Amino acid sequence: MPIIDRIAGFADEIAAWRHDLHAHPELQYDVHRTAGFVAEKLRAFGCDEVATGIGRTGVVGVIRGRAHGSNRAIGLRADMDALPIQEVRDLPYRSTVPGKMHACGHDGHTAMLLGAAKYLTETRDFDGSAVLIFQPAEEGGGGGAAMVADGMMERFGVEAVYGLHNIPNQPLGTFAIRSGPIMASTDRFTITVHGKGGHAALPHKAVDSVLVAAHTIVALQSVVSRTVSPLDSAVVSVCHVDAGETFNVLPSEAILRGTIRALTAECRAMMRERIEAIVTGVAAAFGAESEIVFDGGYPVTENHVAETGFMADVAAQVVGDEAVDRDVAPMMAAEDFAYMLQERPGAYIFLGNGPSAGLHHPEYDFCDEAAPYGASLWARLIETALPVTHP
Repeated sequence: MPIIDRIAGFADEIAAWRHDLHAHPELQYDVHRTAGFVAEKLRAFGCDEVATGIGRTGVVGVIRGRAHGSNRAIGLRADMDALPIQEVRDLPYRSTVPGKMHACGHDGHTAMLLGAAKYLTETRDFDGSAVLIFQPAEEGGGGGAAMVADGMMERFGVEAVYGLHNIPNQPLGTFAIRSGPIMASTDRFTITVHGKGGHAALPHKAVDSVLVAAHTIVALQSVVSRTVSPLDSAVVSVCHVDAGETFNVLPSEAILRGTIRALTAECRAMMRERIEAIVTGVAAAFGAESEIVFDGGYPVTENHVAETGFMADVAAQVVGDEAVDRDVAPMMAAEDFAYMLQERPGAYIFLGNGPSAGLHHPEYDFCDEAAPYGASLWARLIETALPVTHP
């Protein structure tokens, strides 16, 4: 079952849009050029409504079908922001902005949704409205939450919402999805150990904050191995250690920073409680004091059962049922599409990017050959969810 012929016919145009976006990466909410590019294209295609400034710098385009018997509206979301990474590949369209690049494929996500917009404005073979959501600040800024808080769902009457992300080394022409949790929640933590500084040759007269920090790091590994059920998935990672300035002084303070990930809200809450107990308990055992501060991140991205099955069926229309994995393993990375799924039923699917460097890697690049599959998925989803009924 092929991609849509019309979309395949302007695949080079989709690639050109992506290359332009790739060459001009922007971070978080500061996506003014990208948002302007998107809005200009949507207007040129003939969208019935183009709204800017949603969730600060988000863009929403509305396309109404040629039939007028339904007020239903389905949302399709793409993210627009890049990452603070220096690109290393010498591509013809490589980033022109030092220290910034599209290392997660949001340029491809945006281009694919624009491709679907071009097709849907030409054909309008559906009854209702396609609501195309171009979101800023997925990479840590919570742009999904900002657009929801701005009343996007209510303003455009969105009844269900769908999202997509490319996955490196998943074969081209394939999709993968699952109902329930598909991506993890994320929380950051900062642990500050307060000891007593002293001479390295006289450790008995000090309270060694480095030793306390080391025992804390080891003890934190018990949270997953001995507190979380073996049937559940969770991650605790200490990623930054900062203590001392020289080789012969025991520092009075040590700082640890890291992240926790979980696939259920219950596990997330339990991990935070257990980590706090370990941090304070280990410090007390050594005569020190420790404090921990959590910086709440994205919630679990949880697909709704009916919408997951529907999205998988639509994907099978594009690539065939054998190329759709309906029970893919969840990822422990996080995604702020979770906020939209908390507001409306919907689903999030993975699109194969073929052989490539991993996401957030300085050698990563979205595969242009994947774009017609994603754009066709979006178009078929609208046509299938909002069918034209004939008397």
